[in-house]
Amino acid sequence: MIAGNAHWSNKLIIRFNDLGGGMGQKMMYDALKEKLRNILKLQQAMELQPIMEGYSSDLKFKVKIPGRGDFLLRTFDLSQEPLKRNEYQCMAGMQELGVHCPFPVSMGRLDEENGYMLLSYIEGEDASKVLPQMNQQSQWAIGVQAGAELRKIHQFKLEDQAESWYIRKSKKHMRYAEKYRQCSVKMEHDQHVLAFIEENLDWMKHRPDGFQHDDFHPGNLVIKDDKLAGVIDFNRFDQGDPVHEFLKLGLFASETSIPYSIGQIQGYFGGNEPDEQFWRLYSLYTAMALVSSVVWIQQVKPEETSDMMDKIERVREDHDDFRRFVPRWYNLKNQ
Repeated sequence: MIAGNAHWSNKLIIRFNDLGGGMGQKMMYDALKEKLRNILKLQQAMELQPIMEGYSSDLKFKVKIPGRGDFLLRTFDLSQEPLKRNEYQCMAGMQELGVHCPFPVSMGRLDEENGYMLLSYIEGEDASKVLPQMNQQSQWAIGVQAGAELRKIHQFKLEDQAESWYIRKSKKHMRYAEKYRQCSVKMEHDQHVLAFIEENLDWMKHRPDGFQHDDFHPGNLVIKDDKLAGVIDFNRFDQGDPVHEFLKLGLFASETSIPYSIGQIQGYFGGNEPDEQFWRLYSLYTAMALVSSVVWIQQVKPEETSDMMDKIERVREDHDDFRRFVPRWYNLKNQ
């Protein structure tokens, strides 16, 4: 137990053991600590441990509260408050569906510029780090569990959008395609990829338009005792075709674990194989993701362009420039 008297501001400490950024960042966190005294549920907190993983602009902490366990605290700019409130409500709805994910505890404002969200903390390890250390059968089993969770997530009901999924997604792709043509770095054989997309946009017509986690991959899954403990990071949630959720398999998950990736698909479909329509849509959304990823990485993380282009070229080759719908890695001998 951390020594300290009963006064809250003396009890709470922030650990910087793994925190980079130097003294300036420590001062920022110390200033934040003073604001956290206004959160009633944190008045018995003993320790804040900054969490640095991920691309989110939120500040994240693991919070220890004596007698109550660990919690996840996220702070955000108040300009995002309406979106964060929707996220909070969605996570409450996930509990009703039996989804294994953080439980929303409280939400409010820290000051005139920052808000916060307090969630239960899911103990365990990052699946993207643990899966490669597991045997193939265990990797596949985690994938099956993840697919079943994703199926439950997709049952959450949202209001209909003014425009259809087909219209929204087509417009978004066209914007990315225009930006892609202006990029200095492009993928090989891109004319085949772009033509495949433009010729098959109609496949998106009349598709379901429901809740999407929109960042569902092993990096947002937690494993404990060789089982899936939960799904985290709903902050990018969106709305659209459920099949769109699977494109992260090609870019990220299959690079981490092919057995997991196969298992996620099979778990989602209750142990059955998906039909041809699934694979057509999967290949279309994956091709779109290659175009948008080229743009995104050069705009947001240009220092990681080389790594992203390696992923993109691997996916493109997996689909033979999208002459095949089912990627090479989906080989049932690999499960």
